[in-house]
Amino acid sequence: MRYREAAVTITDDIAWAAVMRRDRTYDGRFVTGVLTTGIYCRPSCAARHPDRGNVRFFTDCAAARAAGLRACKRCLPDDVGRDEAAVLAAIDEIRNAQDVPSLAVLAELTGYSPTHFQRIFKRAIGLSPASYARALREERARNSLSAGESVTGAIYEAGYGSASRFYEDTKGRLGMTASAWANGGAGVTINWAVVETSMGPMLVAATQKGVCRLSFGEDESELAHRFPKAELVEGGDAFAKLLAEVVASVEAPGDFSHIPLDVKGTAFQEACWDALRAIPPGETRTYSEIAAAAGNAKAVRAAGSANAKNNVAVLIPCHRVVRKGGDLGGYAYGPDIKRELLKRERR
Repeated sequence: MRYREAAVTITDDIAWAAVMRRDRTYDGRFVTGVLTTGIYCRPSCAARHPDRGNVRFFTDCAAARAAGLRACKRCLPDDVGRDEAAVLAAIDEIRNAQDVPSLAVLAELTGYSPTHFQRIFKRAIGLSPASYARALREERARNSLSAGESVTGAIYEAGYGSASRFYEDTKGRLGMTASAWANGGAGVTINWAVVETSMGPMLVAATQKGVCRLSFGEDESELAHRFPKAELVEGGDAFAKLLAEVVASVEAPGDFSHIPLDVKGTAFQEACWDALRAIPPGETRTYSEIAAAAGNAKAVRAAGSANAKNNVAVLIPCHRVVRKGGDLGGYAYGPDIKRELLKRERR
């Protein structure tokens, strides 16, 4: 079997590896036919793995049935389409409802029990329905604030019942206050420095919460463009310690989880960035694998976009993403820096 979906070619080897991992992100993308038993299963089926020689892969359930196979009664592969329709219906309800619908309401809407629906929703999206609704409201508030709306108007327009609920939900997540975010960093102090590294000049900038920008070949003008109303302070005693940790991590890249960040994105973008930070040093992933880890295996292009919008190079290691087949692919700061970072991590 060899076919294309979402710009990713699924070969028999990829399909078999997904089956051996019982990878739920491949459910709905193909089914596994077991010729000796005459059944077809989801890739994630919990039943004992068949011998590789007894397996044939099919693009969908209809193709498997046409070959004379019947659906597995344990993993119920024909229900994948129903699950997907239920998740889409719930997303539509969450997006259009004035108040966040409860799990019980969503379960009744889709015909599942609350526990089962929560499980399939989280499997498909990577978040529970409540977390998805919360992330959606935060995203709407950010977009409104970035567009210049008043803080109060943006909060209520996003669906929050009160300003206090907004600040409670976003505490520690927005980094800057809502007013500062709406006004280009007004009232926020950003310490910065340009330091020489073995890979060229590197800009590092941080708020009190953490690093908000790390790039190569940029200077203060880039920060002024991103945060035109912030107070930009070069250096600083407290910043010096963080800067030293960042430089050390770039010169000897590895585990960066101890370095605090202050980054903003959509729920899916932030999930992609979390997936990037979860890649062990010395290893790489493809865009399709990042999309799957972020909760939506079909959103390969969106994963690529999230990679491109990463404001903190190295610490959010987008250099660890390569193309299918191992080709380096693109990098905002050029292939030489990407190649060198990967080389150092593999030592």
